[in-house]
Amino acid sequence: MQHLEERIAHLTRTVDELSDIVARQRDEIDRLAKRVEMLMQREADRVAEGGGGVILGDERPPHY
Repeated sequence: MQHLEERIAHLTRTVDELSDIVARQRDEIDRLAKRVEMLMQREADRVAEGGGGVILGDERPPHY
């Protein structure tokens, strides 16, 4: 009986640790998703403004 109680205590501790890890990962994923959204919006704004074109071949940059 004591062996089963020890096993249950160990498994309970493991579940608690895994739960904490999953919660931290969820927070990190949420934070990263917000950053990706911000970067995508920034890129969409940049494209909408017409900036950031690619210079092809011998085309002169706009500051010449």
